[in-house]
Amino acid sequence: MSNNFQAGAASVDTTPPLGTIINGDFVTHYAQKIHDPLHAKALVLKNDTRTLVLVVVDICILGKELLDGTKAIIEKQFGIPSEQVLISATHTHASGAVEDVHMVPADLAYRKRLPGLIVEAVGKAIDKLRPAQLAFGTADAPEYVMCRRYWMKDSYTPLNPVTGKADTIKTNPFGVEEEIIKPLNTPDPELGFLAVKGLDDKWIAILGNYSLHYVGDWENGTISADYFGRFAAALKEKLDAGPDFVGIMSNGTSGDINIWDFSGQKEFPKGELAKSTKIANDLADKVLEGLEGVQWDQAPYLHSSFANIKAGRRMPDKDELETARGILAIGGLEDLKPDTQGWRKLYAREQMLLNEFADAAESAVQVLHIGEGKIGALPGEFFAETGLKLKAEVKCPYFTISLANDNVGYVPPAHEIEKGGYETWRCRISNLLPDAEDLFRKKLLELIHDDKNS
Repeated sequence: MSNNFQAGAASVDTTPPLGTIINGDFVTHYAQKIHDPLHAKALVLKNDTRTLVLVVVDICILGKELLDGTKAIIEKQFGIPSEQVLISATHTHASGAVEDVHMVPADLAYRKRLPGLIVEAVGKAIDKLRPAQLAFGTADAPEYVMCRRYWMKDSYTPLNPVTGKADTIKTNPFGVEEEIIKPLNTPDPELGFLAVKGLDDKWIAILGNYSLHYVGDWENGTISADYFGRFAAALKEKLDAGPDFVGIMSNGTSGDINIWDFSGQKEFPKGELAKSTKIANDLADKVLEGLEGVQWDQAPYLHSSFANIKAGRRMPDKDELETARGILAIGGLEDLKPDTQGWRKLYAREQMLLNEFADAAESAVQVLHIGEGKIGALPGEFFAETGLKLKAEVKCPYFTISLANDNVGYVPPAHEIEKGGYETWRCRISNLLPDAEDLFRKKLLELIHDDKNS
């Protein structure tokens, strides 16, 4: 039965000017060159009942305050309730900074400008609404996801810069590859996608989802959409889609996953963005293969569920704050070096700044029900384990978009916090209590299963 389903997509250039502060490292870098443009990409789905909006932005992270304000503008201008809008970050580490991370402040001029560009993308997508059909699909892509957390030999001691004591595991063991025993965890190898085209068979958009942190084959000071942007370009070329087609790649549950091969067994092309381009091309090919045999839906059910969550924080105690004060009193933040003392100073600063936070983070989870499939949204960097558990519990086509609607930072499973490693080091972007992953995952599953049309 027809429900007047329509879809529209648009992409707006969000490339910051040279000199803009760049997120993604422990210390500040500034934009020195633009390798490829950044975008805010919007996909709007509408039927007789409601309108859903999905936006993916080429940015490292997006916080709740910025996104809530952006959604309020979208609701005011277009009448679409905030609960029906999902906005996420790709997590490229070569974009303008709109949130403070470690020693990198937000670029206030860029932060002020970005919300308007996101709203512009949504407006343009609405203007392009036309009768459409959609389909979910998947492909297997294990080649480009590797766990970055490693068991190490007894001859190596991983340092925790927060406590000054030893961790059980090491994240990204650069320079000590010979000390590696094996990776800890299993990546999510699935490449999921939502394909949308007009009833005339002309392409509107493809929203991909893959649990790869980012690639990072560019020099500091570079502006780039990383492999996320290369994927979009590859899709457009391979599909021979028209100029209005919008290719999108969202970030899945990749908090402990990247493509930095410490075993030395994988070979990739050298050169700036060469690795990103190869990965993007291969993933685009897999999407094309996955499109064969998908079931197109011309009258999809559309629904959004949204739930607020309050998650407690791991706060520093009095003794830890006193230790941090002593470390900071030595000085040296101005010319921080990436060594043991440098990490101790950086994380001492983080303890003092975290101490000013509320004892709990207030965030949310969201589920979009689109036809026969569902898309979950988690507000931070979640591990592959979380995404795999969710997929095991959801019987319909499903994928999770992380870094969505907020950024509460890393949310490792409790047993991973016990092991230590970079993702668990207490700071402003990793501070929730060990039960947080369970809390977010179970609330998301509750929304998925509570949908009366499931």
